[in-house]
Amino acid sequence: MADHSPDTKEMPAEGEFAALMEASLAERGGEIHVGDRITGPVIAVTETTLVVDTGTKLDGVADKAEFLDETGQLTVSEGDEVTLYVVSVRGDEVALSKALTGQGGAEALREAFESGIPVEGKVTASRKGGFDVEIVHRRAFCPVSQIDLAFTDNPEAHVGQTYQFAIITFERDGKNIVVSRRKLLEQERIESELRFLETVSPGDVVPAIISRLVPFGAFAEVAPGLEGLIHLSELSWSRAEKAEDAVAVGEAVTVKVLAFDRDKKGRPRISLSIKQAGADPWDSVDGQFTVGDKVEGKVVRLADFGAFVEIAPGIEGLIHVSEMSHVRRVAKPSDVVSPGDVVTVSVKDIDLSKRRIALSLKEASGDPWLAVAETFPLGSTVSGVVENRQQFGIFINLAPGVTGLLPASKLRDALEPATYEKLKIGDTASVVVSEIDTDKRKMTLSPVGGQKERETDDWKRFVKKEKAAAPTGGMGLLGEMLQEALAKKKK
Repeated sequence: MADHSPDTKEMPAEGEFAALMEASLAERGGEIHVGDRITGPVIAVTETTLVVDTGTKLDGVADKAEFLDETGQLTVSEGDEVTLYVVSVRGDEVALSKALTGQGGAEALREAFESGIPVEGKVTASRKGGFDVEIVHRRAFCPVSQIDLAFTDNPEAHVGQTYQFAIITFERDGKNIVVSRRKLLEQERIESELRFLETVSPGDVVPAIISRLVPFGAFAEVAPGLEGLIHLSELSWSRAEKAEDAVAVGEAVTVKVLAFDRDKKGRPRISLSIKQAGADPWDSVDGQFTVGDKVEGKVVRLADFGAFVEIAPGIEGLIHVSEMSHVRRVAKPSDVVSPGDVVTVSVKDIDLSKRRIALSLKEASGDPWLAVAETFPLGSTVSGVVENRQQFGIFINLAPGVTGLLPASKLRDALEPATYEKLKIGDTASVVVSEIDTDKRKMTLSPVGGQKERETDDWKRFVKKEKAAAPTGGMGLLGEMLQEALAKKKK
């Protein structure tokens, strides 16, 4: 086939399509002609055919094979609505079909061209300016602008696909055939729009299929060829940073129609919402959460004053920065949590009128000071890690959230003061718990071998020395001291 520059027939404008559609609807109940597009219910299914109500005195008959899937299962049943074309009218017999397929010669294609009957074609290759399409064993050309409603930035995606096409040029006995898929899609979209606007109003809830994702939301097909926009903020009750966080292309969803509008070219603009099609999750908060509950949630965003945590789809609570830790003073939320973290929190307060829930991370984890007296008894020797050093003493961490102070004034009481004076941050040290003030969350520590222990050790060394020096059978200095003490007690 010779190369084609698109010497195609002028495409009907959108308004003309609408007029044609209205004329077609007005003719229902009248005569049927080859090429008419018929939409009606299946009224009977026989062994080989489907009988369709054409809206006139004559019923149409379609080949059942056109409605079988790859496994041989019938895809429609009685009562289902189908859209077909009249391919022939002979007396009282009206033959219907999705498109002209299979066998046929130039005359069949000419009839399809003149009658406006679609033909089934397979895209065999892409080339400059368009695509090669095989229809009824003949090669046709489809300009790139006529392969789809939207601009095609990946031509190879269409190669190998089978579509229905309208013949828009038929010349030289079929040696020059130009086809358009867009013409049928436009016609289908306009018919869908008319039916949709006639039957659906703002506020209605309808099924839809996600057709494409964009930075500001997602488009969903609410009728064949007719899309509406779901803004990013309307995709889910949960916060979605990107459309793909909430939906996927091809996903079946239920949407609420928010508004109808038209752009400057008269094309329909439909605003949709997924989240408004379902119940408001805040309506069930009163029975779902109570103050004191411990719940698990995901950190969704950070602010200077705290972190927002989603504890149920569409339900966010705030962990104020002051509620983040018993263990340390938190300057900024990012020091403790990050977006995406899963945390366990305690519900502190619920204000349904303002849709606010206060959460606490530190209450959920528990206050380590509540059990300090039992965990670190007075006088016990414990080990800890040097957390900080100041001129007035050394801060030693004994457990998460529990830090004590070893005052510099107590270091001289140590048996070996140099051991403590050499301590660096991160070193491990042994200390004695000498004072605890739970209310003020303060603990005073002493070095191991403080003043009392030092006096005991001096006495033991003295006794040992005296035993070694005492003569055999004698009392020695220790005996004399004991006798003197007894004499004083008798007086």
